[in-house]
Amino acid sequence: MLNENFLLVGALLLFIAVLAGKVAYRLGAPALLLFLGVGMVFGYNDFIPFHSYEFTQFIGMIALCIILFSGGMDTKFSQIRPVMTAGVVLATLGVVATALIVGGFVYFVAPYVGIEMSFVSALLLAATMSSTDSASVFSILRSKKQGLRQNLRPMLELESGSNDPMAYILTVLLVSLAGGGGHGDFDWVDTLRTFAVQMIVGSALGYMFGRASVWIINRINIRSNQSLYSIMLLACAFFSFSFTTLAYGNGYLAVYITGLVVGNYRIVHRHMLMTFFDSFTWLLQIVLFLALGLLVDVNELLQPDVVIMGLAVGAFMIFFARPVATLLLLAPFKHFTAKARIYVSWVGLRGAVPIIFATYPVLEGVQNAEYIFNVVFLVTIISLVVQGTTVSGMANWLGLAYEELESVFKLNMPDSVKSEFSEIEVNESLLVQGDTLKEIKLPGGTLVVMICRGGKYFVPQGHTRLAAGDKLLVVSDNNEELILKAKSMGVEKFIRVE
Repeated sequence: MLNENFLLVGALLLFIAVLAGKVAYRLGAPALLLFLGVGMVFGYNDFIPFHSYEFTQFIGMIALCIILFSGGMDTKFSQIRPVMTAGVVLATLGVVATALIVGGFVYFVAPYVGIEMSFVSALLLAATMSSTDSASVFSILRSKKQGLRQNLRPMLELESGSNDPMAYILTVLLVSLAGGGGHGDFDWVDTLRTFAVQMIVGSALGYMFGRASVWIINRINIRSNQSLYSIMLLACAFFSFSFTTLAYGNGYLAVYITGLVVGNYRIVHRHMLMTFFDSFTWLLQIVLFLALGLLVDVNELLQPDVVIMGLAVGAFMIFFARPVATLLLLAPFKHFTAKARIYVSWVGLRGAVPIIFATYPVLEGVQNAEYIFNVVFLVTIISLVVQGTTVSGMANWLGLAYEELESVFKLNMPDSVKSEFSEIEVNESLLVQGDTLKEIKLPGGTLVVMICRGGKYFVPQGHTRLAAGDKLLVVSDNNEELILKAKSMGVEKFIRVE
């Protein structure tokens, strides 16, 4: 009966979470915030009792592996190359700067709130929140279907996908110091050595496992059941994380780079694999945020000292710490406009990662650990509410947003097919020389294979009459020539179909 009840409760939570995600989309709010809220509602007064920090950490580890791997797969290296240096600087020095600024603020404010907190404990609280959250950034930026100028989206995703290692190292180090009463000797040499080893080993093994994963997927040839390719790639992702961790590297950095490598090489059944990891990522995000919501004690969260500190730290981080750290570190990168720098400083979302990192002090018995956890949880909610709901609006206000075109045609072609598919929307300029398909002069090796008109699809013939607004699915062996020809005919909407 216990197993059946567990499945019933789990199914109910997932069902309600999905409905909450739909409501969030209509309201323009982050879906992850609603998932968190569902968990908090069902965890209130132990309606669904859940108090395991260890199990929450385990769920978080699995979820972050897949979120980072999937995020890496969706990131094109050609997009992040121009902003790689800036992204890495924000992912490393940005984390340290944010932790120091916020840590100093917490240490200064704590006595006024009535909390005795050493400087190490204040830094620990800040370190747990020092990285932007990959789950929040990936899901919000991509669900908005909104393009950002100046390569801002790939840079923000690169930062959020690669800054967890630095925050993790800072958190573990400060947990160790705070566990000794905060009076232990701070060995800068050993700390820098540990950081260098983790980053170098994580990067090297991540790339190595990425190339190995591509080789395995392309050569394993599982003809009996193509669904097993997804299971094989999932195993590769977990192996990359676990082996790198055992080798004293940073597993989170490794699994992100593994996904980045896999996503930028040709692999068989790419569309199927991307669909699997997209669905699996959403499932794990829902489970993770539900678990975090169930874990928190709402009564403790609403204690005056927690609320005052949470509001103060949240406001300070959003309006001062993140902007100051970002603007200072991006100053050498002259190709970013002032509006772009402001936007980057605003999109410093916090989410699941800070809350997961805040469980480390609790498990190690650090002084004020429960207080730190509750403050971090409240700051995360504030960040999701204030920053998460304004990601799109801020981009529009700063003039950095543009409409991201999405094709109405969905294809699943093997990588062995060299021809490229594109979608062309018919406009009046295209019909100047005639309104039948045969009167439109397309480059050699190009064919219109399907038309979408008013939501209905059909295969055209030469005498088919076209109308403005028709969407043409075009296959070509010379896509560059097709792009030039389309521009010369006045085509405004041209989308590559993958």
